Amino acid sequence: MAKHGGYPGGMMPGNMNNLMKQAQKMQAEMQAQQEALEQKEFTASTGGGAVTVTMTGKRELKSVVLTPEVVDPDDIEMLQDLIVAAINEVTKKIDEESQAGLSRLTGGFGGLF
Repeated sequence: MAKHGGYPGGMMPGNMNNLMKQAQKMQAEMQAQQEALEQKEFTASTGGGAVTVTMTGKRELKSVVLTPEVVDPDDIEMLQDLIVAAINEVTKKIDEESQAGLSRLTGGFGGLF
């Protein structure tokens, strides 16, 4: 039993309402950030611009552009490696932007979110 009419856990009802409002606001901001990220396009190049890929924030591949010089029938493996590297790089950019946005929203909460 709480002494002197206190509330379990020491949380006053007004504080709980404030906390809930802040959580709802943060959730709405996170949703808006996610939607904005999904609308953006990200581009990365490898091989000095020989391979360029563009992907949406939803991680949908939009395009792969190859320079004619990189298309060597005797070295398909190099072309494959450049494409994989470009896709990995553009995915990394998306992840970094997503994490940066999340950090902006939750910066005051440490590792809670």
